[in-house]
Amino acid sequence: MPAARTDLFAFLDELGIAHSTLDHAPVFTVDEGQAIKAGLPGGHTKNLFLKDKRGRFVLVSALGDTPVRVNRLHKLIGCQRLSFARESDLLEVLGVRPGSVTAFALMNDTDGQVTFVLDAALLSTDPVNFHPLKNDATTAIARGDLLKFAKATGHDPLIVDFAALAADD
Repeated sequence: MPAARTDLFAFLDELGIAHSTLDHAPVFTVDEGQAIKAGLPGGHTKNLFLKDKRGRFVLVSALGDTPVRVNRLHKLIGCQRLSFARESDLLEVLGVRPGSVTAFALMNDTDGQVTFVLDAALLSTDPVNFHPLKNDATTAIARGDLLKFAKATGHDPLIVDFAALAADD
């Protein structure tokens, strides 16, 4: 059974990670959340759940306006070409639905199937904002606490400069 919002908050509390959450109408895209983001400080994210041809899963968490060149990422992280994972994979591995992809879902990947790729630009913002496992709220934590959370779930992130990757034409 995947973790619920209360489980996430209990885990953050257990780790000593301060968090604040704003409830709002569900949002499914970065653009849909613009009005909500205007009132929240820090970096707002886009999150992509990908799968390579050999079945390796990758979760990308990037600053909302960072261009993510999925067609180049595989070379950088040493896997096969990436494409978006199926909804069934998302539910099975991260325990969330489309529109609710979030770094916080790493707590549901207890088998360590996911490689976590983190945008360097996101780490230049503070706090960082993610959905708390559903897209009807936004939870803010300190950027350093994001790294602490990821490591506590067994997902030491690969930090990628996506701006440099996009500029490398």
